[in-house]
Amino acid sequence: MTAVCDRDRPAPRAQPRRGDACRRPPGRAVRFGRDGTSPSPTVAFRVVWVAAGALLAPGCGDAGEGEPWFQEEAAPRGIDFAHVSGYRDRFLLPEIVGSGAALADLDGDGDLDAYLVQSGSLYEDSPPFADRLYWNDGCGNFQVSRSPLPTRRGYGMGVATGDYDNDGDVDLYVTTVGPNALLRNDGGGHFAEVAQSAGVDDAGFGASAAFLDLDLDGDLDLFLANYIHWSGAAELDCYIAGNLTYCPPQNYNAPAPDRLFRNNGDGTFTDVSGEAGLNLAFGNGFGVIGADYNGDGLTDVYVANDMMVNQLWINRGELRFADSAMAMGAAVDGYGTAKAGMGVAAADLDDDSDVDLLVVNLEGQTDSLYLNQGEWFDDATAEFGLAVSSRRHTRFGVALADFDNDGTLDLYEANGRVSSTEDRQGDMFAEPNMLYRGTADGKFEEVSPYGGVRPSLVHTSRGLALGDVDDDGGLDLLIVNRDAPPYLLMNRVSGRGNWVRFRVVDQGRDSHAAVVSGIVGGVRKYREVQPASSYLSANSPRVHFGLGSATAIEEVMVHWPDGDVEARGTFDAGRTVELRRGES
Repeated sequence: MTAVCDRDRPAPRAQPRRGDACRRPPGRAVRFGRDGTSPSPTVAFRVVWVAAGALLAPGCGDAGEGEPWFQEEAAPRGIDFAHVSGYRDRFLLPEIVGSGAALADLDGDGDLDAYLVQSGSLYEDSPPFADRLYWNDGCGNFQVSRSPLPTRRGYGMGVATGDYDNDGDVDLYVTTVGPNALLRNDGGGHFAEVAQSAGVDDAGFGASAAFLDLDLDGDLDLFLANYIHWSGAAELDCYIAGNLTYCPPQNYNAPAPDRLFRNNGDGTFTDVSGEAGLNLAFGNGFGVIGADYNGDGLTDVYVANDMMVNQLWINRGELRFADSAMAMGAAVDGYGTAKAGMGVAAADLDDDSDVDLLVVNLEGQTDSLYLNQGEWFDDATAEFGLAVSSRRHTRFGVALADFDNDGTLDLYEANGRVSSTEDRQGDMFAEPNMLYRGTADGKFEEVSPYGGVRPSLVHTSRGLALGDVDDDGGLDLLIVNRDAPPYLLMNRVSGRGNWVRFRVVDQGRDSHAAVVSGIVGGVRKYREVQPASSYLSANSPRVHFGLGSATAIEEVMVHWPDGDVEARGTFDAGRTVELRRGES
């Protein structure tokens, strides 16, 4: 698709060749079974992953006659990816929980490119599968990269983005069931797989990951959430209502330890998980998000665990952490229940300068919205209007973002079951996604039609990445669907408000976990540089403010991860501004 784009764009440092043809680069997936079979005992379990969800009938059509907020345009804009779970005749756990995507400027030309993680197959006799990288032409149209991506050995799960070597190019960390991959970006559209030499080729059941400067030494460390200890040879058979289905994590009783890799500053990492204290608490890790949750000037890490208590790793300095989730009220819900934590988002929902948390959960369970009170969290799920409607679906990808640019954060959730009581053809796990509008009185209102789109889209959605791909001031969504093409949901909100956006740069790279604040309509609002959030996915690092009818954001401040604060003044609406540390 050829686009004519007349908006001003920064000159690229190095423009990779973009071709018209889609070429699938070679790849190789981790398999199980010496002869391609799956010898395992048949064990009947009562599946509790669906909890009370069978009693709640999920919606499948439009919820009303509202105007759509989004239009699905993946194929017309050049994204021809199709996810492959590798399912055959057995239910193998990794097949139901992947995969993710990233929106990031991978070629340095100022727009957001798209990276989609391919799961593949867990069987030895399957053909190779590979991830897919698409270059953005600056107007939100994409062409697949003609340069083959490096061979990846594992069954694909998630992706994290960050310039770990401080060379000005965004690199990729791809998690898998098997050895993870670190793709070093040369800035010219080529990537080298360096995970083994860098010391981060962890071979567990990798889920979400985050690049964060946790020791404040100027480079990005790497936090990895692992799900469970799993192997195909020891897979279980589980049933619900007499039908074979995927097993819940508690049936395996094998939570995996998360890992922390310290960046050595020379292109390598050291596993410091034990010294950091991470081996003191295990969980079925899915979602990861970093922020300064207690306001002490150090970046902490929150992990959403599936059917186990969540973890809040408070940074004590010098890469030492303590799990304070239970003490601070963010481990379980207000009733003391550990839920099926999948995706996680964090933002200042009440404009009080601290970071609140939202964890999305299983069908039959509410979301968990933890409101930060400074030294502890309150479960405010009901107060924000999510205690009823959020129960209807199983949620994975999640975004807190101002889609209508009215100055208040909205909520999007990507849904799809993990178990089903039905035995039918087609996608028995498919569900519609959900969109909520944030209101001025601090609540979320369900938007119709379902997911803000018409006609309704119903798939088994997983990873969700957030960013403005056509640079028109409206935030768009890239969503991976199991065994289906992805959604590229282009923002089409009618009467969208004004906006301003910031890229926050330190050490020549995006300053992960930095906070930008500014006054909009007489209220100081706080937004964070937060590529790592949602589920298995990476968002644009650019900080977006919806301004409503305001024509400028006033008294802008940059709050750097080490606690330093810089005043930057007033900026007019309709601009993307680069804020570099130490430069006015």
